[in-house]
Amino acid sequence: MSQPSETAQPSHPARRPAVSALETGRPIPAQPALRVVHDTDGIDLAAAERAAGEFLRALGISTDSESLQGTPGRMARAYAELFSPRPFDLTTFPNDEGYDELVLARSIPVRSVCEHHLLPFVGTAHVGYLPGRRILGLSKLARVVEHFACRPQVQERLTKQVADWLQTQLEPKGVGVVIEAEHTCMTLRGVQATGSSTLTSTLLGTLRNDARSRGEFLALAGLT
Repeated sequence: MSQPSETAQPSHPARRPAVSALETGRPIPAQPALRVVHDTDGIDLAAAERAAGEFLRALGISTDSESLQGTPGRMARAYAELFSPRPFDLTTFPNDEGYDELVLARSIPVRSVCEHHLLPFVGTAHVGYLPGRRILGLSKLARVVEHFACRPQVQERLTKQVADWLQTQLEPKGVGVVIEAEHTCMTLRGVQATGSSTLTSTLLGTLRNDARSRGEFLALAGLT
């Protein structure tokens, strides 16, 4: 699925009260949940275990000892888990009352792997949206973050993928995503900047174009 361009979002005026289905007399049609699954056909744990053993031996680490002989298999299973998000149903509900205020889930755990070094980065995401005709089951915001985080990633892309996907699937008036994470490729190696964190954001629709709405989102996310 192609991702909508962040810069191509139409200009939106300041927030206006939505007209509910009850006021118009026209019910919002039911919408089936979208099943979101990860393709596991390409996973070969046996081949991954053999490769992990060769990788360790190439670095001068023997796997002959009792404590290390199972390590290649554990490595293979661990990375398979890191790269395999759990399936979920993207459940939405009609916005019958015309709710037009911000919906925000704060401090969603983020766990991903840097695609440059295959070292973990961990942190939190703040994800919010201004509802349109439909609202989202709250747990699904965390599910969407997990879905895009479970693969080799860069934080900038992850932030935008979550925002763009919600914009496409939910068609809200605006979406905001902020991720703050610590990258072990920075803290454990190279510059060894222990304690440093990286902050990225993507704002779409009204949360990008309307200063008041943008400020509300950042304030409620604890970023101002």
